[in-house]
Amino acid sequence: MIDATQLTRDIVAINTINPPGKEDDCARHLGALLGTAGYALDYHRIGEGRSNLVARIGNGRGAPLCFTGHIDTVPLGAAPWKNDPFAGETASGKLYGRGTSDMKAGVAAFVAAAVQLAPHLRETPGLVLIITAAEETGCEGAFKLVKERDLGRAGAIVVAEPTSNYPFVGHKGAFWLRARAHGVTAHGSMPERGVNAVYKAARAVTALEAFRFSTPPHDLMGQSTLNVGSFHGGLNINSVPDEALVAIDIRTVPGTSHAQLLQQLARQVGGEVELEVTMDLESIYTPPEQEWMQSVFDVMQPLLGERPVARAATYFTDAAALTPALSSPPTVILGPGEPQMAHQTDEYCVMERIGQAAHAFERIIQQWCKV
Repeated sequence: MIDATQLTRDIVAINTINPPGKEDDCARHLGALLGTAGYALDYHRIGEGRSNLVARIGNGRGAPLCFTGHIDTVPLGAAPWKNDPFAGETASGKLYGRGTSDMKAGVAAFVAAAVQLAPHLRETPGLVLIITAAEETGCEGAFKLVKERDLGRAGAIVVAEPTSNYPFVGHKGAFWLRARAHGVTAHGSMPERGVNAVYKAARAVTALEAFRFSTPPHDLMGQSTLNVGSFHGGLNINSVPDEALVAIDIRTVPGTSHAQLLQQLARQVGGEVELEVTMDLESIYTPPEQEWMQSVFDVMQPLLGERPVARAATYFTDAAALTPALSSPPTVILGPGEPQMAHQTDEYCVMERIGQAAHAFERIIQQWCKV
């Protein structure tokens, strides 16, 4: 039997800050546990010292249940930590360290559950565990995996991102663009000899502020959003800038066509800037009344002390890559981490939630595999 809290501590001690990631040691630590329990392992290399891990068990008949999570983490940040970010220190019922909530506790919980039930799963549809690298930089590991491996299909997916063990039925998409304006440089004392790219970009930003989405709001997620996140132009004060760049962060709701949205935005900003797509992740949504989603709500109700109601995550997940690749099964986002602690200094996870998640994952597996 694997203690999920101790396993969280063990993998937090493995530094997987991305960049550079170096997730291979963590993937192989988890793979060793799963391999000993009888899982077939596939390490998918994505770079020097970097691997995704796909682990399978079952009879190959019927669609398996999928669990997924990433093992890379964000950098520590500039602020000093009160606790060693890799020591797995505990205090007041909390486990501290980089990646505790986002999302090594979630990975540890489903690995512990998968190992615990492994002896009962060989003659069932079984499980596929997809443990990814390079999620924090745009789900790179998951997209590379689905491009280079045939993952087959899954009957349902649990994404163990931090939700404080509250089941979320989806998340918005992320559609990130870069607007580039070109000009002609000249001396700042003779601006009439140049073409100022900043002015072009500024007009585009004003047009973006006035943009309104044509798709209706989603019942749960509301309307898509657009934010200009950064604006860069010029090299020095006494030159006419010949280039300006604008970064645009769009979060989309189900029913939004990114291709059509790009065309609409191009018309909105006109011909003074070029739009380039830098990230294209679709939204994920399963209707809360869907049968399997309701069975997950059944499992979580006694742990939460209330019947879950439909909620959606504010962040995106590897489900944007994996759910379509696995034949678009129902997908829940459910994990023991604290959403508000993701990417924070002195990140922590409440230890009680880790054990609760492992228990809940066991129940979800037992229901799926009928064991």
